[in-house]
Amino acid sequence: MRALQVERRPARFAAARLLAGSSTRRAIESGPLALVDVDPPELPGPNWVRVRPRLAGICGSDLASVFFETSRYFEPLVSLPFIPGHEVVVDAEGRSGRWVVEPALTCAVRGVPLCDACQRGETQRCASIAVGDLEPGIQTGYCASTGGGWASEFVAHEATLHAVPDEVDDADAVMVEPLACGLHTVLSVGRRDGHVAVIGAGTVGLVATAVAARLQSFASVTSVARYPLQRELASAFGADRVVTERELPERARRLRGTLRAGRFLGDGFDAVIDAVGSASSIQLAIESVRPGGEVIVAGMPSPQRLDLAPLWHREVRLIGAYAYGTEVLEPDIAQSLGRVAGPVRTFDLAMGLAADLGLGRLVTHRYGLRDYVTAIAKAREGGRADAIKVVFDLHQRKAR
Repeated sequence: MRALQVERRPARFAAARLLAGSSTRRAIESGPLALVDVDPPELPGPNWVRVRPRLAGICGSDLASVFFETSRYFEPLVSLPFIPGHEVVVDAEGRSGRWVVEPALTCAVRGVPLCDACQRGETQRCASIAVGDLEPGIQTGYCASTGGGWASEFVAHEATLHAVPDEVDDADAVMVEPLACGLHTVLSVGRRDGHVAVIGAGTVGLVATAVAARLQSFASVTSVARYPLQRELASAFGADRVVTERELPERARRLRGTLRAGRFLGDGFDAVIDAVGSASSIQLAIESVRPGGEVIVAGMPSPQRLDLAPLWHREVRLIGAYAYGTEVLEPDIAQSLGRVAGPVRTFDLAMGLAADLGLGRLVTHRYGLRDYVTAIAKAREGGRADAIKVVFDLHQRKAR
């Protein structure tokens, strides 16, 4: 099968990181990602099926792997060589219809007893992602045993397949996984009746903005966006105000009518969602939230240095929001999402909302696997090139 594979080649990892700041295309061509012909992965067991991607998204965490910008924390939690691609809508062998794969490789998928987190439905916190029947891997797309969506086929456990309704097109379906992340992020906010800001207007940020606006519970939703298309989409998804990074502290000051002295704000947003994960975005979030407020980090961070003095001085809570699991919907939130109150799997919630929110419009560019250098370069450019969600289109054979 044809696949884009991240190979165990240390010199190429180093080259990608070295060149990323000067020439994106050279970094990709010299890096660890290669278009190869490989044998399809074996089915790990009787409850596994072979799937063929229709669309497969390029995520920020995928880009971090390609350019070797990930934290070394993840080294024991992935297995090389791996085929990226965890935002995927597929056809499944022996099954009719289309499916979205929930990529979490949890206890149930690995064939081991459920850990405490999995028993609670908090599968994003699974303790068994490096043990069991599979090679280590936090998700499909980072595990040598399963393959991933950047290939003509891979394998998925039947428990991870979610049927796509006929009225949901492929573009909306490929956004289900990012939407699940956005739902979990926004529902992690402790106070959902205050003022919230979302830093970043790539896929993660725009999805979080759309969810926050849909809940209709926040006093205001402010989006931080750099580029014209991002600003246009943030407004379309319901942001009350769209500002730049430089304007965010002043927006907070005006909302609260508070003192501002240099980087110090006497008050601020009740919660700030950082959908970027850079040192500058986390710093901005910490300095724009109110004393005692929350900063939710939804963008995958790389190793970085931060000035935590304002976090300490203003008793700010810094919270991670990773992937998805089970959400407990309060009655008012459930009503705004068209659900009943109580526990619900985040992925099921996302499947029901993706088309309703119109997230397919975020799919701005499609490429075949053979055009991977251009595709990844476009995704890396992001808003500068009017790119939001870049996908590999494998449904048309000529695109492969």
